[in-house]
Amino acid sequence: MNQPQRYIAHFDLDSFFVSVEVIKNPALQHQPVLVGGSSERGVVAACSYAARKFGIHSAMPMKRALQLCPQAIVLPGSYKEYSRFSNRVTEIIALAAPAFQKASIDEFYIDLTGMDTYFNPLQWTIDLRQQIMAATGLPISFGLASTKLIAKIATDEAKPSGYLFVQPGREKEFLAPLPVQKIPGVGKHTLPVLQKMGIHTIHDILQFAPSHLEQKLGKWGQTLHSIANGHYDMPLHESHEVKSISTEQTFSENTTDLLFLEKKLVQMTEKVAYELRQDNLFTACIAVKIRYADFTTQSKQVTIPLTFCDDELIPVAKQLLQTLYSGKQAVRLLGVRLSNLNKYGKPPDLFNATHTKASLYQAIDAVKNKYGNFALRKGRSV
Repeated sequence: MNQPQRYIAHFDLDSFFVSVEVIKNPALQHQPVLVGGSSERGVVAACSYAARKFGIHSAMPMKRALQLCPQAIVLPGSYKEYSRFSNRVTEIIALAAPAFQKASIDEFYIDLTGMDTYFNPLQWTIDLRQQIMAATGLPISFGLASTKLIAKIATDEAKPSGYLFVQPGREKEFLAPLPVQKIPGVGKHTLPVLQKMGIHTIHDILQFAPSHLEQKLGKWGQTLHSIANGHYDMPLHESHEVKSISTEQTFSENTTDLLFLEKKLVQMTEKVAYELRQDNLFTACIAVKIRYADFTTQSKQVTIPLTFCDDELIPVAKQLLQTLYSGKQAVRLLGVRLSNLNKYGKPPDLFNATHTKASLYQAIDAVKNKYGNFALRKGRSV
């Protein structure tokens, strides 16, 4: 049986720290901006494209950067804001993507394998990029290819604020003319060895047998040969955001039964609310996700007063479902997600409150802790 064509999208938020600073202060647009430490031993954490024209790059000593561009604007960094923007992007991707990996605060891989049966993976990725940019104001570049590595290299070629699709079967052709240092991992130790061998482009690697490359570079030499052929691949490690609690279910048969969907939704909302209380957390945002038989995905979220209570979350979840679902398309997956989690600074003892509802949930969770999560359930979920 033929394996489905693999499609991996790599999203990179362009000059992420600087882009957030520009959103906060539009006057910084097109200015040589440096984010990082301003002391003698400080380094550049991020720099704008205007600053890069002076030869500045990330991880450069700040002292050297200011020698290259004395008029540069140095900012200490708003790391809470960077985290907030990153979490917002992650939320949008998590609600839309079948599977994704958050590689860093500003970098994401999305696995679209199998989705080409229903729609164009490139157009889907373009649409998601537009959605993120509209919601956050952040510039984004992406590469789309058959492997994570080629998608990442394609993103670098698409920057700033662009995209590039390396069509399946054209991986080797795409890589061939690129400088060998475009391969992640080819740096100050490997590059001189390759240049001494006469290897300057990725195509040049293929002029040598894998065994010869291994003699010079160990196992990394064989890996480079595989990369140059467009064959090297890495698994996608799915991300599970610690900033949210979620659950979803793919049904064994697609369904249009609204009563069935509501029953499952109540079960899932009970489950995530229980997990919320076990972590001594409150939520201020709930989202419902639907994936249809053709893999089209819709989601909707709403901000709510802080709560950990099933009876407050379930009506909101049902309302979101009714808003999203028309009843005409068959549903293959349903999900619930709680985000904007809050511990009020220190984990509060939620159950020492005198409030009757807190005491009730204390009793309910005590039974669940002893006999299992489904020992007590609402009648409508059975």
